[in-house]
Amino acid sequence: MELYIPNGESHEKAFGRVTHLCVAAHQDDVEIMAYHGIAECYEQKNKGFGAIVVSDGGGSPRNGAYKNYTDAQMIEVRKQEQKTAADLGKYSLLGLLMFPSREIKDKTNDKVVNEIYKLLMQTRPEIVYTHNLADKHDTHVAVAMKTIMAIRKMPKTARPQKLLGCEVWRGLDWLCDEDKVVLDTGKNPELGKKLIGVFESQNNGGKRYDLATHARWVANATFHQSHSVDEFTHASYAMDLTPLVKDDKIDITAFMDSHLTKFADTVKIKYELF
Repeated sequence: MELYIPNGESHEKAFGRVTHLCVAAHQDDVEIMAYHGIAECYEQKNKGFGAIVVSDGGGSPRNGAYKNYTDAQMIEVRKQEQKTAADLGKYSLLGLLMFPSREIKDKTNDKVVNEIYKLLMQTRPEIVYTHNLADKHDTHVAVAMKTIMAIRKMPKTARPQKLLGCEVWRGLDWLCDEDKVVLDTGKNPELGKKLIGVFESQNNGGKRYDLATHARWVANATFHQSHSVDEFTHASYAMDLTPLVKDDKIDITAFMDSHLTKFADTVKIKYELF
């Protein structure tokens, strides 16, 4: 693991300032799914944003100027991009765990859980952002599962007040409205654009995450409510995973099944009416 402190302060001070923490699979996932937390903490004396990136980023797609880059070269490029984003967003800290995706997805590998656990215990954040359990990307779901496992290792008095599963590789528009956590991502919009723009190896290497992220945020804000005016200019959705770390006895599969069944039932009710 590599720990990066953007402003150069001591580890103890950096850990102590973290109130909002994102545990993400890849470089740039943090800025896509947890911009709400970044903006909430930006230049605030009583709040600090921390990021943990679990994978090394070596398996990312590439094109253009990066077409012939090796995995080792991409790892270094993406690591530097993530550090630049941490500087720009004035994060309290950035933890780069540097695990290959195959190790993250290995159910028998406790190393990932233990590394996340250590940083959680050192920072004691109030809010944790991670991937949602319905994400399309296997590595994302694996990171979400290991984050839940890490929090469940913590004493209950030390656990975050909220755990939010956020959008990246699958939107959460399908969640029933009462189950959506709507996050305002319209604060300091120029900062949001700059942060996503930092990841040049992706945006100009075949994946326009910079355009797609902000398009999703605007679409969410507009399409959230059909019978009222827009409350936000930009919004991202999250799944509230807090019950899973408040009560360790809740089965994760049953938790997700309840959301999926509820959605299916609301669809059936609509078309059966007519």
